[in-house]
Amino acid sequence: MSWSLLILLFQERLHMNNNKLLRWSIVVALAGFIFGFDTVVISGANQPIKELWHTSPLFHGFFIMSMALWGTVVGALFGGIPTEKYGRKKVLLWVGILFAVSAFGSALANDPYVFSFFRFMGGVGIGVSSVVAPIYISEISTPKTRGTLGALYQFNIVFGILVAFLSNYFLQGVGGANDWRWMLGVLAVPSIIYTALVFGISESPRWLISHKNDLPAARAVLEEIGVEDIEGEVASIMMANQTDGGIGKAADFFSSKHKKVIYLAFMIAFFNQVSGINFILYYAPEILEKAGLAAKESLFNSIAIGGTNLVFTFVGLYLIDRLGRKTLLLIGSLGYIFSLSMVAYAFYAGTGPVFLMSFLLLFIAAHAVGQGAVIWVFISEIFPNKIRSAGQSFGASVHWVFAALITLITPVFLDSENGIFKDNPWPIFVFFAAMMVLQLVWVLTSMPETKGVSLEDLEKQLQ
Repeated sequence: MSWSLLILLFQERLHMNNNKLLRWSIVVALAGFIFGFDTVVISGANQPIKELWHTSPLFHGFFIMSMALWGTVVGALFGGIPTEKYGRKKVLLWVGILFAVSAFGSALANDPYVFSFFRFMGGVGIGVSSVVAPIYISEISTPKTRGTLGALYQFNIVFGILVAFLSNYFLQGVGGANDWRWMLGVLAVPSIIYTALVFGISESPRWLISHKNDLPAARAVLEEIGVEDIEGEVASIMMANQTDGGIGKAADFFSSKHKKVIYLAFMIAFFNQVSGINFILYYAPEILEKAGLAAKESLFNSIAIGGTNLVFTFVGLYLIDRLGRKTLLLIGSLGYIFSLSMVAYAFYAGTGPVFLMSFLLLFIAAHAVGQGAVIWVFISEIFPNKIRSAGQSFGASVHWVFAALITLITPVFLDSENGIFKDNPWPIFVFFAAMMVLQLVWVLTSMPETKGVSLEDLEKQLQ
């Protein structure tokens, strides 16, 4: 699909006349494509690297499979600092550079420690991108388009996941024992393209006002993105900044007036990972092999997982500004509970790969419509302007800490020789299903609806 066709499709969906707003959103959301590709590409390299370096399950889980995720934790924890100090655009540029260096370094690594270092570097880029990209898109969007434009980031994540699965499938056998190097190295291409495109965007007007007090530059950007009442928008942003009073240290961030939004960010990020989504994406080929599929079939069926993710992300994109964030999470929670329960049953009863695959795809669809579409939009919009970077950093950090922990311990449970559930992993899926029952209760009792409300009005409602 060409760039211009994508812009036309979204213009029609959003009834937008401003090319620049949509184009900038798509460019920044491309960081999500690299995020998704990098997150999943390791699944194709998992077994070849295990056979190459013969490391223990715990070493393999920490240094090979989860090292990038520990990088994302560091990037997410500290990504808010440069995002606040130097602005959104400069940080987005450095994210692209980190991605490119990581891709080259990982592909050329000659031992597990060098490999881990470059995977960690790429993870830092992912962590920072999960802070700065959703913030930038939320800050240039209108209340009516913020959900859909924000979900572009998630769309690119799942598009990157699908392309990674396809790339792994088609590159298997190309380089013999070095297939995995090609799988990881190809990420350098979109990383360089993304970095070049970021030069063409402007800085966030809210950052220009909140952190530089550069009103002329902010007005120019607001005019570029098609804001009709520019002076009214500037006044609203300035009033919200004065009300919040800013943030100088961690104690201010964790003050009582922010406790509600901190709680909301923590819970949505926590539940995102205890759904089992990264467990399934990272270990899809291995899980499918345990269901009775051969290695090549497992890689091919991983493509079906990526394709389902992409298709239902479109559904989430379509519905997020129509039904709202809370409704999508309710739908997703019910889908999670049913599908995970059936996957657990499939392994327990030995129903066969077709039955199992059907409910794995239902799980992916439930994630794409629910948590996948909502998480980055929701976290990026609930925090006040003055602490949005710190808030996004907090929410992303919670997400990545739990992602890293789950990926780290998975080989202990899943390893074919020494894993606790090496013969049958059904208890793992029972655990994830139980967590999604808790998510359903949380959504029903605690989650607010943020659809169609300006960032400044949300600040008033949630404090």
